[in-house]
Amino acid sequence: MKSKINPKLSRIPKNAKKVFGGIIFDVYQWQQKMFDGSFSTFEMLKRSNSVDVIATQGDKILLSHQSQPTKSDFYSVFGGRAEGGEEPLITAKRELLEESGLESDNWELLKVYEPIHKIDWQIHLFVARNCKKTTDPNPGVGEKIETVECGFDEFIRIVESEKYWVSELVLDILRMKQDKRKLNELRKKIFGH
Repeated sequence: MKSKINPKLSRIPKNAKKVFGGIIFDVYQWQQKMFDGSFSTFEMLKRSNSVDVIATQGDKILLSHQSQPTKSDFYSVFGGRAEGGEEPLITAKRELLEESGLESDNWELLKVYEPIHKIDWQIHLFVARNCKKTTDPNPGVGEKIETVECGFDEFIRIVESEKYWVSELVLDILRMKQDKRKLNELRKKIFGH
């Protein structure tokens, strides 16, 4: 699950102009030289980077079972958007604490996804091992979250189900199932042994 993406680089050219600023998405446009020498207007969205956190306690993986105003009854790992230029690990720690009341001293970045070519956006996938409950969860007003625990095999079944939300991890798991060694490597990465 290694990634070669540099989290500091933007895919939007320096000469691009922001033509719309939204709550989540900004729209940029620029003139792009084509192979025949002509120019065409290209467009790309930009949004804050986000994080996904696979949290563990002992030999269990902790998941979020939640509802939001536009989507109900789904599973996901914990996570959310960076605020005000936060570094990915700071975002991951904040989101895990807000959504679950959990903290960890054992973090590892597993992968950085760039899920959609036309959006300048990265998702940083972390594992937070040996989590401890330190406070009550404090999810956002648009989230109802319950923490559920499962073993690794059940985690894989949940990720493959229609009730799971984070598609980038789903695709990785399905690819890993083609080579059981890779799935075992993921298990070792998650639990740290």
